[in-house]
Amino acid sequence: MSGTVVVYELDETVTAPDPGGSAGGGGALVLRVHAAPAAPGMSAVPGPRTFCGRDTFAMQAASWQPAGQPGSTWYDPQYASRVCPACDDAVGNG
Repeated sequence: MSGTVVVYELDETVTAPDPGGSAGGGGALVLRVHAAPAAPGMSAVPGPRTFCGRDTFAMQAASWQPAGQPGSTWYDPQYASRVCPACDDAVGNG
C-alpha cells in the first residue's frame, strides 16, 4: 500500500463520541473512509483528491496503518461499513 493515505470524511456537526465511528476516540463522526495517493515526497500526507475524485482538503488523515500482509485490508476494519466502494475498488485488498 505504499504511496496511499487513508483519510476520513467527517461529519463535523456530530460531537458526541460514537464507539467505532469516531476518528481518534472522540469528536466528529466518520461518515466515509477514503484512500488517496500520497502527496509527492510525503508518505503520510494525502494528495488533493481521493481515488474516487473527492477533495481531501476537509478530510482527516487516519493514524491507523495497514498491516501490509497478504489478505489484510487497507482500511481499519472497525470502519468496514463506511469504506468508499470506489476507493476500495481502486486500492483493492491485500
